[in-house]
Amino acid sequence: MYYVCKFLLWVYFHIAYNLKYEGRKNIPKDTTVIYASNHRSYADPPLVGTGGRRKCAFMAKEELFEKKLFAWLIRSLGAFPVARGKGDTKVIDTAVEKLDNKRSIIIFPEGTRSKDGKVHRGHAGAALISARSGKPIIPVGVVYGEKLRFRTKVRVIYGAPIFPDEYCQVGDQPDPRELVKLKNRYMADIKLIVEGEPEVME
Repeated sequence: MYYVCKFLLWVYFHIAYNLKYEGRKNIPKDTTVIYASNHRSYADPPLVGTGGRRKCAFMAKEELFEKKLFAWLIRSLGAFPVARGKGDTKVIDTAVEKLDNKRSIIIFPEGTRSKDGKVHRGHAGAALISARSGKPIIPVGVVYGEKLRFRTKVRVIYGAPIFPDEYCQVGDQPDPRELVKLKNRYMADIKLIVEGEPEVME
């Protein structure tokens, strides 16, 4: 079911948009990963996952699981519910379990969609999952113009992997200060991919 949906989405996205995947060589072939991406539209999870390696899973707000048919569809694509704003620690355990069971994770550190296309302040959830699991983070940028329309030019860019042991001790109780350093690194990489190098004022 998953690979059938992935193929159909691949075909659909290449018809609907002028789509190009870049940097896929940065995705390790021998392990699951955490895709940490900017977030602009509801199309982002399948856009990121369709270009990725292995099966993917992603967090989705619990309200999306209220309708049975839609809930079945997104569960088939790897979605699992998260209660936003409630400090849901179980979702971290679920993410680590998915990674251990050969599914990569797609996460949007900003927590909500950007309305201006810029990358805003992120959260450390991806850092915690990475530190708990030992899996690398792949910064991702979904890049297009002001709005997503038919035949819009879309670039999904996968950055170089970030390994958690370079920033913190991998295990069940990572140091929160080290997690912040890891979070700052992947947010900086996402921002660079999406917005490019900042202009130097003379």
